[in-house]
Amino acid sequence: MGALRVRVRTHPILQFPRDTPVTFTYDDKPVTAFKGESVAAALHAEGVKVLSHSLHFHRPRGFFCGIGKCSSCFMTVDGIPNVRTCITPVKDGMKVVQQESIGAVSKQPFPVLPAEQRSDEIAVIGCGPAGMMAALTAADQGARVLLLDENHTPGGQLIKQTHKFFGSKQEKAGTRGITIAEELLHQVQKHENITLYPATAAVGCYPMDDQYRLLTIRRQESLEQRVEIDCQRIVVACGAMENMLAFPGNDLPGVYGAGGVQTLMNVYGILPGKKVLMVGAGNVGLIVSYQLLQAGVEVIRVVEALPRIGGYQVHAAKLRRCGVPIHTSCSIGKAIGTDAVTGAEIIQLDNSFQQIENTRETLECDTICLAVGLTPSVRLLEQAGAKTMFVPEGGGMVAIHDETMQTTRPGVYVAGDSSGIEEASTAMIEGELAGVSAAVSLGYTDNATVIQKRCQQTLGVFRADPFGQAPRICKEKIGCCLEQGAW
Repeated sequence: MGALRVRVRTHPILQFPRDTPVTFTYDDKPVTAFKGESVAAALHAEGVKVLSHSLHFHRPRGFFCGIGKCSSCFMTVDGIPNVRTCITPVKDGMKVVQQESIGAVSKQPFPVLPAEQRSDEIAVIGCGPAGMMAALTAADQGARVLLLDENHTPGGQLIKQTHKFFGSKQEKAGTRGITIAEELLHQVQKHENITLYPATAAVGCYPMDDQYRLLTIRRQESLEQRVEIDCQRIVVACGAMENMLAFPGNDLPGVYGAGGVQTLMNVYGILPGKKVLMVGAGNVGLIVSYQLLQAGVEVIRVVEALPRIGGYQVHAAKLRRCGVPIHTSCSIGKAIGTDAVTGAEIIQLDNSFQQIENTRETLECDTICLAVGLTPSVRLLEQAGAKTMFVPEGGGMVAIHDETMQTTRPGVYVAGDSSGIEEASTAMIEGELAGVSAAVSLGYTDNATVIQKRCQQTLGVFRADPFGQAPRICKEKIGCCLEQGAW
């Protein structure tokens, strides 16, 4: 492999413990990684950028989302094809093979653990800011809660966020996302009413009389286990997926979602590249650009299709002080490269977002980071029978829900980005609201009305801000739809 090592050695905020080496093989060649790293991240650190190929045209695919939402990292692991290597932790002796097409199934039966069946009062799906707050609040009310997440590292987006939060002290203002994640996870792990199942994917939700059955697949080491969960209430806090942008070469290795860059850099301490073009000047694009600088990566430019910067000016000002140019009314025209990104072409846009001829500029870079928004994850909600509607201000299809966060399916609640794209601060408040509401419906009513009113009032304050306009409109549209029964 012989590629330049790209693991971060020193960082102004983060530390990356690497005292437990792990050895596995990739295409029969030994690879040294470290405990806690994902397979895809470890391979990236070894210079392996091509993880898979497209089915029809055999185009190279690389690391993109980092949270198991796309298929770019599908590989065969220990004989099992189509494994999402970006959320599969490395293990000593593991055998990883780059597969052709859809992969080949071994004639030998896959080793699995015996199936498990369990019953819980409330199941919370998603262990990010909304999910952890939902679980903690419901458990504090007295309910028995199962908290599960498909990733092996709980915390959702919080474990990637090194910046300090805004708002009031109650909403963790002045505290970094990574610290909030540690604090919430510690509370979850020590709470006697919460059972935590990481590396557990919910693949089906089925109504059964007055309760629900969740079908999940739990990964333990290299083995999988089917776990069937009977629960009376469900809180869905599955977060969101990275948006893609249409341009030639957008599937090349070296094109990442902003969350994928954060995962590599802030979770595993692995640099995505040396020179980055950031596409998008909303808060995410600006914050991730600054985080790249902190890790020692050069951000050559930030481009934004809108005629104005979409994020907070304080974030933009930090970048400009560091010498990073931000160009508005400008976007990416195409990615340049054969097997990986070697450059990018950008172009200016007019007031109708049409490309202006003779304004193309070629930039040298090895990384293109897309910070162009998120799409709510609502597939499990739809499969459970909850109604959704398209709300542009919410990021796409969002679950219709009332002021207690209950969806149109009785007993199923939603919180966080699954209910409309917003900030982590509001996701935590919505999680608290959904958790207490689910507990109330089971008879755990102590102080519940006070908690519900406080959450609703605080959400109103957040959405009264100019940057809260889109979420506010989203919730208003959902409320109108619910009142009119237009679903």
